[in-house]
Amino acid sequence: MAKVIDTTISQASTDSGVERQQARSRPAIWSWLALGAVILISLFMNFFQLGQNGFGNLYYAAGVKSMGDSLHNFFFVSFDPGGFVTIDKPPLGFWLQVISTKIFGFTPFSVFFPQALAGVLSVLLLYWLVRRRFGTTAGLLAAFALAISPISVLTNRNNTIDSTLILVLLLGAWAVLRAAETGKLRWLLLCAVCIGLGFNIKMLQAYLVVPAYGLLYLLAAPRSIWKRLLHLGLALLLMASISLSWAAAVDLTPSSSRPYVGSSQDNSEISLAFGYNGVQRLLGSFGMGGGNRQTPPINSSSTTQSSSTTAQNTNSSTELPPMGDGGPQGGSNNGGPFNTGTAGVLRLFNEPLAGQIAWLLPMALLGIVALAWQRRLNFREDREQQSLILWGGWLLTTAVFFSMAGFFHQYYLSTMAPAICALFGIGAVIMWRDYRHAGWRGWLLPVALVLTALEQLHIITSNTAWGTWMIPLIAIPCALAAIVLIVARLVPLLKANTRLQVSLVSLSLMALLLTSAVWSATPVLQNSASSLPVAGPSQQFGGFGGGGNDHSSTNTNLISYLEANKGNAKYLVATASSNEADSIILATNQSVMALGGFSGSDPILTTDQLATLVANGTVRYFLINGSGGGPGGGQSELTTWITQNCTVVPSSEWQSSTSNSGNSGGVGGFGGASQLYVCNTAS
Repeated sequence: MAKVIDTTISQASTDSGVERQQARSRPAIWSWLALGAVILISLFMNFFQLGQNGFGNLYYAAGVKSMGDSLHNFFFVSFDPGGFVTIDKPPLGFWLQVISTKIFGFTPFSVFFPQALAGVLSVLLLYWLVRRRFGTTAGLLAAFALAISPISVLTNRNNTIDSTLILVLLLGAWAVLRAAETGKLRWLLLCAVCIGLGFNIKMLQAYLVVPAYGLLYLLAAPRSIWKRLLHLGLALLLMASISLSWAAAVDLTPSSSRPYVGSSQDNSEISLAFGYNGVQRLLGSFGMGGGNRQTPPINSSSTTQSSSTTAQNTNSSTELPPMGDGGPQGGSNNGGPFNTGTAGVLRLFNEPLAGQIAWLLPMALLGIVALAWQRRLNFREDREQQSLILWGGWLLTTAVFFSMAGFFHQYYLSTMAPAICALFGIGAVIMWRDYRHAGWRGWLLPVALVLTALEQLHIITSNTAWGTWMIPLIAIPCALAAIVLIVARLVPLLKANTRLQVSLVSLSLMALLLTSAVWSATPVLQNSASSLPVAGPSQQFGGFGGGGNDHSSTNTNLISYLEANKGNAKYLVATASSNEADSIILATNQSVMALGGFSGSDPILTTDQLATLVANGTVRYFLINGSGGGPGGGQSELTTWITQNCTVVPSSEWQSSTSNSGNSGGVGGFGGASQLYVCNTAS
């Protein structure tokens, strides 16, 4: 790869504008070989030992298993086979997982496969998008950077659905670039379709790119201003229609004919999209509109220890509010995926977020500067300036959001990765081209190398338990390259020695990519599976509840007892929340009622409704956390009714002899002894 970069940068320094255009349209054989190497690296990062240590996020895995049981569950993204409550995300990403399980069988690999494949396709698509405007070198650098982007790699290997979203957004980028070039409405509408589909993967997270896409078409499309505005209005209408089509269909379905919308307080998908999964993310305020979403306690004894052969499959949702001293306002908190640091301008440059995404961020930001001051602004004719709007707008919008947002998980930062990687590749080529000419812009390249190296050293020194051996591998090449580049601008004779400069720049770029590669590859080689992916060595999150290799932590005695005594009840058991239910669903594929949804705070049933279900024989058994109520504190009335009207089942009848008295005998939970109740009739 270093030799490829050396060769291509050398060519970039000598090619005329016409020759560069020809090179972009007809890559040489070496470039195809280099691209093949990048794709092979991406395949290794995404597929090596994929799924060998369990399902990762059991909450989503249980939902996928349940969705595969019927078209009703499939359409409404039901968490449980009985169609009682949904998972807390829209359907498209999980529909792909269900289709994969129908093709390959229900295994961790088949659940992870769509995301891993999307990661590889994103690398290939980013290469093509960058290469067609800036040449092969820039495309290869961008693709290689994305292939080893730390949080992207971990997200690609998980059953969270951000990788699918990124692929759809890159397809939208391709469509809007075509729309800006041609001014044809059909390309802009195709972009709107992509964003609408993205909304049905991750809701409002898909809209982070809308400002960049809209501004690009507004400034660059070869149409009159009124026609551009009309086209944008039509595209927005189509985007909104596709975005809300599924949510509206769910909300218009009578509540008695569908599952309750999980993690909402009013049983509405639209409310979920713009509330819990929308504005509340930015403000870090949960429980708006009724219900107070509180933080469950952690039972440290129930987490699973990670190693190279043991996965950490926790069954916490990806959507709990952050915990610890900082609470949901984005302050310092208890670590893992909930630790997003203190909101502010430097949030992305400091741990805990920097190691996830900021390895190449200084180079990307200076790439924006290099593009912005290339020449007189001419967005309609200058294709490079159009790319500035697209990638610069994408990066700056997401950077502002994640710098100020009140609550997000670290793996959400993967949304930034395509823009950072594109601008890294573009910036390296543009800054080298500027360096070969007179003017102040020629100083950007050595400055970018130094600042990017300093940021990487800052990240490494913040994680002193590993990686200190990389400090000289980063510092020496980048310092040497910067010194030679600076001296060469002052000494004309030295500046003529292009080969030396190219070699040093190539070596420094590879040194800067080394850290991302190591940070990504270490957890890949450790082969850990986590419910909430956090990139970096020893960064996998223990989380809540049972964990273990797929559903191996489930109390088999409990399941055997329930199956033997269930009778004609529809539900095998009812639990306070999904955290106790997901492993049982995975082990049995039977209906399990999560009374309070994921966190235990969803107002799904009243006590009268629960009494009716018991009287009808719909549910007989209840597994209740001993601390009282659901983990979110929203089910205390139901718990009181159960304890007053039902009979305790002696633990000797359903707990294994090795069960820890402090938990439910292997069933996931948030701590505290669990107790099984049987309700034969309502009182």
